[in-house]
Amino acid sequence: MGRSRKGRDISGWLVVDKPAGITSNAVVNKVRWAFGARKAGHAGTLDPAATGVLAVALGEATKTVPYITDALKAYRFTVRFGIATNTDDAEGEVIATSDERPTDDEIRKALTGFVGDIAQVPPQFSAVKIDGERAYALARAGEEVEIAPRPLYVESLDMVERPDADHAVLEMICGKGGYVRSVARDLGQILGCQGHVTELRRVWSGPFEAEDGISMEQIEALAKTPALDEHLRPLEDGLAELPELRTTADGAARLRNGNPGIVLTSEAEYGDEAWASYDGQAVAVGIYKAGELHPHRVFCT
Repeated sequence: MGRSRKGRDISGWLVVDKPAGITSNAVVNKVRWAFGARKAGHAGTLDPAATGVLAVALGEATKTVPYITDALKAYRFTVRFGIATNTDDAEGEVIATSDERPTDDEIRKALTGFVGDIAQVPPQFSAVKIDGERAYALARAGEEVEIAPRPLYVESLDMVERPDADHAVLEMICGKGGYVRSVARDLGQILGCQGHVTELRRVWSGPFEAEDGISMEQIEALAKTPALDEHLRPLEDGLAELPELRTTADGAARLRNGNPGIVLTSEAEYGDEAWASYDGQAVAVGIYKAGELHPHRVFCT
């Protein structure tokens, strides 16, 4: 019999403003320790050098992680022209240089090709799996592998600042699985000048914004105290992208047992994924069909 993980049965979301120089998993481990939580996970990895929103789910909120992972996200990042690296960021080795520099109009014109439903090739140094191995592990071993393009939805990609000829600050809103480093790499190649990312910040992710995030220093200072619990946001915030359907006491009981439950009101269409609430608390996520929610994910209370 496996050993059960000890810890508090605490549920909710903590929005962390992740600093540079720490991995996303290290942030999750620190948050779990600070709350004494039994279970924790994050909704979308940030590179160690990146900053900004890292949404950490505790307890039952981990069941809502996929809905934040799939939500739109906004990134603000700086591209350095004239240099390409093997990691597509400032951490890597220089593999190509160029004296060419694009004009503002050339950059804006090139950016239009990155908007909409596109196919993006992840960086060689990424967590993509190749024959069961992480691409970054193969890259560190000196292997250059062919990574297949992956579909990505980009809602917008704009240049918001041009500090000098060597740099451009861009903002991108995209769906799940986007690599900003790939944008910098591909943009540099299209413009014939090479490029890589020097700074990256996730400004918001679904309903969570960096300006509302707690710092690692605050987490450390408030660890194991009720004051830290005050920063926890409700589990229901992770369901903001789905329609909410109110249910009855009987409906809630049926849903918690994994059975279809009646819902009183609905903005959902037949077959839509939605969530049911009772007294303001999430009961289950499922598929709406003719006045009932058919659950596939149930929350414990």
